[in-house]
Amino acid sequence: MYRSHNCGELRSSDITKEVTLSGWVQVSREFGGLTFVDLRDRYGITQLVFNMEDNEALCTQARSLGREFVIKIVGTVRERSNKNPNRPTGDIEIEVSALEILNPSKVPPFTIEEESDGGDELRMQYRYLDLRRGPLQRNIKFRSKLALETRKYLDSQDFIEVETPFLIKSTPEGARDFVVPSRMNEGQFYALPQSPQTFKQILMVGGIDKYFQIVKCFRDEDLRADRQPEFTQIDCEMSYITRDQILATFEGLTVHLFKELKGIELAPFPHMSYDEALERYGSDKPDLRFDMEFIYLNEQMQGHGFNVFDGAETVVGIVAKGIADSYSNKDMKGLTEWMQRPQIGAKGLVYVKYQGDGSIKSTVGKFYSDDVLSTIGTQIGAEKGDVLFVLSGEEEKTRKQLNELRLEMGRRLDLIKEGDFKPLWVIDFPLLEWDEVSERFHAMHHPFTSPKKEDVERMLTGDHATMKALRADAYDLVINGSEIGGGSIRIHDRELQQRNFDLLGFTKEEAQAQFGFLMDAFEYGAPPHGGIAFGFDRLAAVLNGQSSIRDFIAFPKNNQGRDMMIDAPSPIDEEQLKELSISLNIQE
Repeated sequence: MYRSHNCGELRSSDITKEVTLSGWVQVSREFGGLTFVDLRDRYGITQLVFNMEDNEALCTQARSLGREFVIKIVGTVRERSNKNPNRPTGDIEIEVSALEILNPSKVPPFTIEEESDGGDELRMQYRYLDLRRGPLQRNIKFRSKLALETRKYLDSQDFIEVETPFLIKSTPEGARDFVVPSRMNEGQFYALPQSPQTFKQILMVGGIDKYFQIVKCFRDEDLRADRQPEFTQIDCEMSYITRDQILATFEGLTVHLFKELKGIELAPFPHMSYDEALERYGSDKPDLRFDMEFIYLNEQMQGHGFNVFDGAETVVGIVAKGIADSYSNKDMKGLTEWMQRPQIGAKGLVYVKYQGDGSIKSTVGKFYSDDVLSTIGTQIGAEKGDVLFVLSGEEEKTRKQLNELRLEMGRRLDLIKEGDFKPLWVIDFPLLEWDEVSERFHAMHHPFTSPKKEDVERMLTGDHATMKALRADAYDLVINGSEIGGGSIRIHDRELQQRNFDLLGFTKEEAQAQFGFLMDAFEYGAPPHGGIAFGFDRLAAVLNGQSSIRDFIAFPKNNQGRDMMIDAPSPIDEEQLKELSISLNIQE
């Protein structure tokens, strides 16, 4: 027997018991004739004690142990004289009577502690060591519980879990596909799915009226902290369903997960249209944990001889409360330079300080008298101590820049409180986006999204201008400024689906070749249906107040899409290439 107990479960009630433990050596300490060893497994840490006076050979053996040695011990539980209140096992220790080294270890390249001294790339290269650390173990355990609770809730709602294929047909819409050559079909390729979209719609035609799957998806796109080339979705579809019924079902799932996993009761989720979100916050995924809504100032600030504002499509600002007297000129200069970084691209930043003594300081005082600025302050609700920040320019770009400033001020002013969660449904997205470069429409979500019912006829008969105004029966779940999931009511009529493909620039032949199986299925009694997909990795991160999804994935890729541990992707053998009828003609 390797262990009678794990390293996190022994307590004072176990004193005098003889136990067997196995695990990794966390650290060892020598104090005169005593040697103390912290033994770790995924359940916790237990202190071992060896006494030179009682057993010199055993104590000498213990002093030969290095970090991460795998050992097995037999000993007796006793009360610790210097208890550790920060450790669940801190009231006891094990007086060791037998020690066996199961496997020695090299000195690890970074410390395996709560806070490691290893950088991201090094920890990913030695992921098997990083996974021994407490934070990652807790994250992986949390991910497991998240999956179990998701299945529990969806099963209670009569959903059926169905696996869909990983080897499918490549499609031109959306992100780039990962492609897989077919040995048995020379010159032809499978693609790995970006989502199971068409298959889950086919399942609806097949009568599986409530489907779900916790499924791997693949996108060959540029990476960042919340993106990976392979990621996991909670993928769902329902038949004979309205948008509001879908929102209620998956609001219920979200409420269930927060309650069961975090002990948090969420209030009903507000709904906000896409247009309203952009107008109020400059983002279709606004963070509602703090206020600082946009204030439009064209009327108040244009016509005073300040050309930057007078010639702008929009003049818009936010009010930061209570910082006028504490934010120095140096602070303001630093904030302006932050906004002028290439990632944001603002040309400058105008501010008006409504100081505590009633005076006003502004970067545009040459053009606006104190009386004018005071009147503006009264109109927008600015009080003594507040600062008004103003940007101007083309509406869409300026809104994006001000959104970045709003989020940064939220962070700097500590307005974002730990453990605060503000979910939101964003609804009524545009159906199509016009691309000036390619001179064609692109689907805002995907080509199978239905227009709102009142827009169906206009989509079938309307002109170019009408197409730009179409609204999708689509929705996103946003929590704390992160898009957690998105979905839509789907097109279930062949004529409407063909019209959408026409608008997206598909010829009838292309549409039939790519998606004929789906349109053919629509002619055999396809029910009205819709669905949603949650980003499983991102949901796990947001529930734990973290921005990066990497530490919730056992074996993530780096920013270049490489697995640092197994060194993939990598070249393959020439014989394999021949079998696949692939010739690599790479020229310098």
